[in-house]
Amino acid sequence: MTERYNTLEHWLSDSLGSSAFNIELASEDASFRTYYRLFLKNKTFIVMDAPPEKENSKSFVKITKKLLACHINVPIIHNVDLEKGFLLLSDFGDNLYLDAVNNSSIYDLYSDAINALVTMQLSSNVAGLNDYSGSLFKSEMDLFVEWLVEKHLNIKLNEEHISSLDKLFNLLMNNALEQPKVFVHRDFHSRNLMVTNENNPGILDYQDAVYGPVTYDLVSLLKDCYIKLPQSEIDRLIDFYLARRVEEKSEFKINRDEFTKWFDLMGVQRHLKASGIFARLSNRDGKHKFLDDIPRTLSYIVELKEKYQDLQPVGNLIEKLILPKMREDR
Repeated sequence: MTERYNTLEHWLSDSLGSSAFNIELASEDASFRTYYRLFLKNKTFIVMDAPPEKENSKSFVKITKKLLACHINVPIIHNVDLEKGFLLLSDFGDNLYLDAVNNSSIYDLYSDAINALVTMQLSSNVAGLNDYSGSLFKSEMDLFVEWLVEKHLNIKLNEEHISSLDKLFNLLMNNALEQPKVFVHRDFHSRNLMVTNENNPGILDYQDAVYGPVTYDLVSLLKDCYIKLPQSEIDRLIDFYLARRVEEKSEFKINRDEFTKWFDLMGVQRHLKASGIFARLSNRDGKHKFLDDIPRTLSYIVELKEKYQDLQPVGNLIEKLILPKMREDR
């Protein structure tokens, strides 16, 4: 066992007042965090190991308090050591949305998630959250070129490609910045939502929350990098989301056509960013499994290029150069 694992075991013994427990690996994610399931008598807990030099557990604790205050189903923090980066949390089980979604469950599961999203957006205390700024949007999109196009695929873009990407990045940044701003989870998708018996869903991985565009979390949910919903269900769930905002008397009056454009273009920004992150996870961190999610992620952009003329140059670049090169390299 590593020195850190031994330190974790000692911390748990001190926290629980007992060493009569067992722990096993529960999951690892796209970050530097590791999760263990702890068994103590007839109870289970989740242990988060978040190395403090790599992960911001202070933010996790702060935002947990914000979400609990508006009755969102997030883990209860039973104990925490921010200096060591150890947290003892309640256990939502193993039933991810990713594994539970099928044709008969889509609407029920996703309407629950949207109800939670609307509550987060309308009731969360956004004080102290960082703004989702233009510079952050730009730096996220740059990951696509740096890590996927150049480092992973070894493609050298010509001046026309670079110009098309610059124009698109500016369009997407302006699209994001013109939207009403709300609490943004920032990774609201099927790997971070757990099916729970009460107050479904259980919500995870919100420590990077910001104050940003109203469509960001909805497009993360409905145009998920890990699972593809039928377009008919996406449209139905957008309607459900907008109806819920009206029911909750949201101060923002949103036009459906305008909202659809915000939603679509916000998705393009997120999918460029995510494909770059997946390539970085493989090339920098040795986490190669995320490469399989890149074609699905980029397919959302290709599907929109006929609907939005401004997307055609980059959509064609993805369809005719990047995706074929991805297939060759696999």
